[in-house]
Amino acid sequence: MTIFQRFWVFIIGLIMVILALSFITNPDENSYLWVILFLFLGLAIKGVKDIIFYFTMARHMAGGKLILVQGVIVLDFAFLTGSLSDVPKIYVLLYLIAVHAFSGVVEILRAMEARRTVSGPWKLKFSHGIVNFILALSCFVFIRQTSTALIIYSIGLLYSGLMHMGSAFRKTTYVMIN
Repeated sequence: MTIFQRFWVFIIGLIMVILALSFITNPDENSYLWVILFLFLGLAIKGVKDIIFYFTMARHMAGGKLILVQGVIVLDFAFLTGSLSDVPKIYVLLYLIAVHAFSGVVEILRAMEARRTVSGPWKLKFSHGIVNFILALSCFVFIRQTSTALIIYSIGLLYSGLMHMGSAFRKTTYVMIN
């Protein structure tokens, strides 16, 4: 990563931590709508970014069509999330359970694959998967409480923000071909 990229990753992580702390310390009835809005924006930006990446670079790569499919699916999830503002909160909790459980299982499987092939980064991926799975489990346990969606989202946002801030300071390896 360049210094400019590290700076932006750190700033994004800092914004995520500030948002998470503000959600935890000042919960109100509009916080639910803020969670929906931030989930929608985050997923929409990720989906559009993947689609643009496909058309600019990934279509020339092996397995590049998978990035296009991923971008379209994430953009569809963004639109689904944006439409959840008028439904009961139990559906958003079920949605959070599904998202955290799926991403937790995927991260754990990716960590196990990285453990077999590479020595270093598998522990961080494994811990990220465990945290996501614990968030899904805690969301399932506290599904009857209405403030659960805000707390679970805030904890996940806080963890992701701290991981972003940590990754800005981590040394990155790169391959140099002579």
